[in-house]
Amino acid sequence: APGNNNGIVNTNPNAEIIRGQLFEVGPRYTNLAYIGEGAYGMVVSANDTLTKTRVAIKKISPFEHQTYCQRTLREIKILTRFRHENIIDIRDILRVESKELMKDVYIVQCLMETDLYKLLKTQRLSNDHICYFLYQILRGLKYIHSANVLHRDLKPSNLLLNTTCDLKICDFGLARVADPEHDHTGFLTEYVATRWYRAPEIMLNSKGYTKSIDIWSVGCILAEMLSNRPIFPGKHYLDQLNHILGVLGSPSAADLDSIINEKARSYLQSLPYKPKVPWSTLFSHADPNALDLLDKMLTFNPHNRISVEDALAHPYLEQYYDPEDEPVAEKPFNVSMEIDDLPKDTLKQHIFDETMRFLQISDQIARSTKEILRSMFYCRICILRINVTNVEHLFH
Repeated sequence: APGNNNGIVNTNPNAEIIRGQLFEVGPRYTNLAYIGEGAYGMVVSANDTLTKTRVAIKKISPFEHQTYCQRTLREIKILTRFRHENIIDIRDILRVESKELMKDVYIVQCLMETDLYKLLKTQRLSNDHICYFLYQILRGLKYIHSANVLHRDLKPSNLLLNTTCDLKICDFGLARVADPEHDHTGFLTEYVATRWYRAPEIMLNSKGYTKSIDIWSVGCILAEMLSNRPIFPGKHYLDQLNHILGVLGSPSAADLDSIINEKARSYLQSLPYKPKVPWSTLFSHADPNALDLLDKMLTFNPHNRISVEDALAHPYLEQYYDPEDEPVAEKPFNVSMEIDDLPKDTLKQHIFDETMRFLQISDQIARSTKEILRSMFYCRICILRINVTNVEHLFH
């Protein structure tokens, strides 16, 4: 409704002001409530008057910065093509008539009550919860990796949860295509992953890493679920490495050979020997199977790290493992879908084009659904008429 909030005057009956931000999302989306905000966007909950459900709406204002444009475009490109129970969906993107009129981007997603970061701040998890959450993370990651995509920023705050313990992976703004046929030059030019969840090879090698970086992050998340505190809380680059080596011990000769960067290899060789700390010492009450899987995930050498498929088949997840119910992507992404080094205006055009593409597909699905429902309705009427005709002859 019209009003004044933090100096903003709202004269648009289809808009609401939330903490100084104007949300122009009506008339379909109403009764907005603040959830949170980040560097380039705010998230609110809202009533969807069409579906009669509560949804989350992310307002993104990316067009001042190239990096924000890249992240927004990546998220839209990926999430509008993904369809998986353990990955956040995009239900709607609000329509604008032209690129010039696009000042903000409004993305509508399913509403989840909390995230793993908030949950770990408030309560200890049972082994059953840890096992179920880990299974869902890996189930979603299997789909992501099958699409040739690296998430690159898996951490507790990017794992959304609801009251029935359903888990969805979110925030694909740092995701990248990992095409095995392509030399990923400049692959590390961008800030990647929150430091505490970064695989050692990201810090040690100048370029070239694989899907195993996401497995490392999942290992860090599993360790955090076991103890309610981050396992490698480094304050800076070298401190992060020291935390990792303090637990895993000094890398072997074979591990050192896997490091491409000579300076990094020399630095590691110069350090005093450190023994490996047994996982059972760090997590004395944990399920031994959980610790065995943790050991296979938090392996220094990425070539020896467990794959997502093998992690799902590990005995710790035996009660949930079902390859027939762990779907993969129909169509993998390829390098031509990457968006590095594009100017802001080109990125904005791509964001507008992706929005239009999504809305066209949504309209087609809606029309197809209506046609199916209409044909079902006519079928019922025909059956009813036939039944009435069959009954009528009894009275003649």
